[in-house]
Amino acid sequence: MSNTTRNSLNLAGKVALVQGGSRGIGAAIARRLADEGAAVAITFISSPDKAAELVRSIEAGGGRALAIQADSADAEAVRGAVNQTVEHFGRLDVLVNNAGVLAIAPIEAFSLEDFDRTLAVNVRSVFVASQEAARHMGDGGRIITIGSTNAERMPFAGGSVYAMSKSAIVGLTRGLARDLGPRGITVNNVQPGPVDTDMNPADSEFADSLIGLMAVGRYGRAEEVAAFVAYLAGPEAGYITGASLTIDGGFAA
Repeated sequence: MSNTTRNSLNLAGKVALVQGGSRGIGAAIARRLADEGAAVAITFISSPDKAAELVRSIEAGGGRALAIQADSADAEAVRGAVNQTVEHFGRLDVLVNNAGVLAIAPIEAFSLEDFDRTLAVNVRSVFVASQEAARHMGDGGRIITIGSTNAERMPFAGGSVYAMSKSAIVGLTRGLARDLGPRGITVNNVQPGPVDTDMNPADSEFADSLIGLMAVGRYGRAEEVAAFVAYLAGPEAGYITGASLTIDGGFAA
């Protein structure tokens, strides 16, 4: 497999769909799930080259991968991505809701358009994908959403709507865990703190303002979040559900 040879392929024979999987945290999650033996589908909206490169990389490592263009703000596109994954790979075992948008502005200037898109991508797409995935998953499936530590702490102005959208995931996760628990399907919310990606690089002025808020004094790595997700997707995490689990270097401590 790519990067690391593992003695145990915890996800061998499983199929995963990663919403928003072409770059950053989503790409790291897709790679890690593939390394664990899963066939992986990813959705993308504006990075076809990155998506194709990721698919080639996974396939070069002996895995199976599929890239699907789908705007997570479009409910029909989200449903279509779930169904295309099932049609292509024959099943669906793991859904990772990673697609997200961030709009920051003073509340007096925050546009209704940005408000609606934030909710459409960060909240509605999670509901739509989870609903459709639940129709296809067998017992023991996994639904994992990438929320944010900002659901717990928003230490700068302008992020109220983003924080609200990520807080909504906390409640949705708990409710879905109750809905799907009888089928052995776990539902969890992973809440990263600042993570070094091309959208939020660790060497920016914005990063400098946040690093002092973290107990460990550094940004996280996408691979660290991916490892956490892989554990929740695996066979040892069947007793964890309805949880919002923070991986933020002590940002919210």
